[in-house]
Amino acid sequence: MLKRGLSVLAALACLSVAACSHVPAAPPVAEAAPQGPRLILISIDGFRADYLKEGITPNLQALADGGASAAMRPSFPSLTFPNHYTLVTGLRPDHHGVVNNTMRDPQKPGVTFKLSNKEAVADEFWWDDARPLWVTAQAQGVKVATLFWPGSEAVNHGVRPAYWLPYDEAMPDEARVKQVLDWIDLPAADRPGAITLYYSQVDHQGHDFGPGSPQVDAARREVDTSIGQLVNGLKARGLYGKTNIIIVADHGMAKHRPETFVRLADILPEDSYDLVTGGQVAGLYAKPGHEAEVDQALITNKPAHMQCWHKAKIPARFQYGHHRRVPEITCLADVGGYIIGPSTDNWMPKPEGGSHGYDPSAPEMQALFIANGPAIRPGVKLAPFDNVDVYSLETKLLGIKGEQNDGKLGPLKPALY
Repeated sequence: MLKRGLSVLAALACLSVAACSHVPAAPPVAEAAPQGPRLILISIDGFRADYLKEGITPNLQALADGGASAAMRPSFPSLTFPNHYTLVTGLRPDHHGVVNNTMRDPQKPGVTFKLSNKEAVADEFWWDDARPLWVTAQAQGVKVATLFWPGSEAVNHGVRPAYWLPYDEAMPDEARVKQVLDWIDLPAADRPGAITLYYSQVDHQGHDFGPGSPQVDAARREVDTSIGQLVNGLKARGLYGKTNIIIVADHGMAKHRPETFVRLADILPEDSYDLVTGGQVAGLYAKPGHEAEVDQALITNKPAHMQCWHKAKIPARFQYGHHRRVPEITCLADVGGYIIGPSTDNWMPKPEGGSHGYDPSAPEMQALFIANGPAIRPGVKLAPFDNVDVYSLETKLLGIKGEQNDGKLGPLKPALY
């Protein structure tokens, strides 16, 4: 009896142990591959294309070497809000309606859109001539998180990004990266498929101290360190090399040439015109009864260090001048120059600083472009292209159908597998 009992126990043990050769072991359960966002879109405001070649941003360089890079032409005018909106719509400013950092609209009299007017920045009215990437993606089932991106604080066609924060310039870089990684760590059902990230310090230091300054170099190193922290966060989650990353700038930066600054007060009586915005590209209207006087001073006489046109005569290569928000006269400063407004405006650009907004074909205006990820071939150097083309790459990587736009995927196809 004891012998029989031991035999039964041995047989039961054999059934439960894979070492018994005649009982096949159960196959191991495969772990699900980690799933991160399909796209992380990063903007480094004011990062000139040739900054990458100077050897002080190793993390950006590694992403470029392992992917594709190029110098990218901004759209006219080469300013922050117009070009950020171009990068997520594929439309020229003349078509998406954000025609300047400062603008007016005859359909909204008495209001001036500008960076400091938070109410206007968050008003759908100024943005809804176009559907940005997050509106289109979310209509096709791809959640989007924005930290930060011009236009993302406003409802657009009834839609906001699934996750967004109002712009906070003081938010430390480490906190920005942590927020992105926190979004990536959300449960699969809540996790965004696309995330934007924005850095401003390279642009700020460029305005204050000019390209080539120690302050700009320090800002570039700071951003590069932050990019490295993001890459390390992706590696720790098994997502590096499995997530497509696009890094762009909205424009470059040119060193000021104070000898080319233009004072409108030296050219025109201050009661003869209404200035919407000055700077690298100025927009104004002649006041009633002063049209001939303003035309003579700005267009016929051709003042030194700037060019001025009626909106219908802006050179075709700028693809600008048809939108109702473009003022009647547009003046463009020489690269490094500045158009200073009425004498009542005491603000002056810093002579040692820098600016953008100039002719997009100027080498100083060329912007950074890097793409890296599973869809991108390594070691690709693309020919310079227009920033309207980036939108087609974004929609391709997200697997969505984009809106009608002014760009094309063709210039970026050599970067794709």
